[in-house]
Amino acid sequence: MDYLALNKTAWDKRTELHVDSDFYDVDGFLAGNSSLKSIERDLMGDVNGKKLLHLQCHFGLDSLSWARLGAEVTAVDLSSEAIKRANELAEKTGLSAEFICKDVYGYAEQSQAIHDWVFVSYGALCWLPDIDRWAQVVAANLKAGGKLCLAEFHPIHDLLSGYGYFHRDEADLDEEGTYTENDDGEESPMLTWGHPISDVVNALIQAGLKIERLKEYDYSPYNCFEDLKERAKDEFVKEHEHYEAPLVYAIVASKS
Repeated sequence: MDYLALNKTAWDKRTELHVDSDFYDVDGFLAGNSSLKSIERDLMGDVNGKKLLHLQCHFGLDSLSWARLGAEVTAVDLSSEAIKRANELAEKTGLSAEFICKDVYGYAEQSQAIHDWVFVSYGALCWLPDIDRWAQVVAANLKAGGKLCLAEFHPIHDLLSGYGYFHRDEADLDEEGTYTENDDGEESPMLTWGHPISDVVNALIQAGLKIERLKEYDYSPYNCFEDLKERAKDEFVKEHEHYEAPLVYAIVASKS
């Protein structure tokens, strides 16, 4: 089964819904709001003048939010619909970013070790069958002294939702709609893979990167899962056996 073709079709459909959703709030972004969350902002700090590569950028809200902060942004996604919408947003806002329609592994052919930051966030890694190959793409795009910021949903949530925690070569086939409030109920088949935190960390180390920070968070900045409760602004928590479950982890890794 061609997982890239299947997932591209699903994300093309999702993009059409997402750009009109309250969840993504495109109108607020066009009015000057940022889509970035405090987790990545705190980890990355000042990006003004920095070269930033955003892998799996969806339709560009985070990419353009980094551009608003002065970063020189290149952004990559496999969905042609997402890249089209990202370019439209760039034109509307007058923000500069280069959007490239490629899957992560395909983009490796264009890799240039020139970036100060590679940014990957929230629900990205599950679409990739080979986490070692992903880490190699990250390393190939960082210059000496450059860093990765990964802010990702915690894989323990997959286990609590009925999926496996540890990686299997065989993908999980999902036939679901989307996570935004305007889901039209139309199912789109897609393939995903689990990646425990240890696999991600070891892949980055094997790719030659140094782990500088590893943090876990007891909340999600997005209300995108079932049974979440809002604890504070942009902090949605999930209780399991009366304890708050880890919902996000973040890694900062550097290239020497």
